[in-house]
Amino acid sequence: MSAKHSRKNSGTDWDRLERLTDAEIDTSEIPPLGPEFWDQAVLQLPVNKQCVTLRLDSDVLAWFKAQGKGYQTRINAILRTYMEARKKSA
Repeated sequence: MSAKHSRKNSGTDWDRLERLTDAEIDTSEIPPLGPEFWDQAVLQLPVNKQCVTLRLDSDVLAWFKAQGKGYQTRINAILRTYMEARKKSA
């Protein structure tokens, strides 16, 4: 993603990164993915999200926000997990 597509300034030197070749990128901390990984992989297609107004207790919202960027995605994931569990028990 180039800086012009970003909503916030990330502090990343995008020009330097775009000049890197594949050989110059350090991937030593990324474990190789073997066939067993791909045997268990599940395709997750993105779902359309809908903007809603949701009232949450202030301490609950503060806790999620304190976890950092992506708190709304985490709230959605927790609600999805609850929904899936309820579907299975119904």
